[in-house]
Amino acid sequence: MDQDPNPVATAVAPDASEVEQVVRGALADHGRLAVDARDVASIADLYTLGLTSHESVTVMLAIEDDLDTEFPDALLHRSTFATVEALVAAATTALVGTGTPTGAAA
Repeated sequence: MDQDPNPVATAVAPDASEVEQVVRGALADHGRLAVDARDVASIADLYTLGLTSHESVTVMLAIEDDLDTEFPDALLHRSTFATVEALVAAATTALVGTGTPTGAAA
């Protein structure tokens, strides 16, 4: 059986509900929100609910650790951390590697 000497790894998008559970868990453990993160609407403004810039970094680090990934620099701005929905999208992007601006085709 011949094997391809240059196999290409293909990124598989993770299950969104699993990523959302990780995000909500990180928010519950590190976000210091005024409400339970597990009950927050996906589009609710997390900053209005008490998230600070310091806590957003702590939440990001927890998500990165739990998912064994790293948020690309292009996603490190306030809007990434504004909602559960935005955090799930950012974590998914980090997992599949589509958000990395370096090495992108021009």
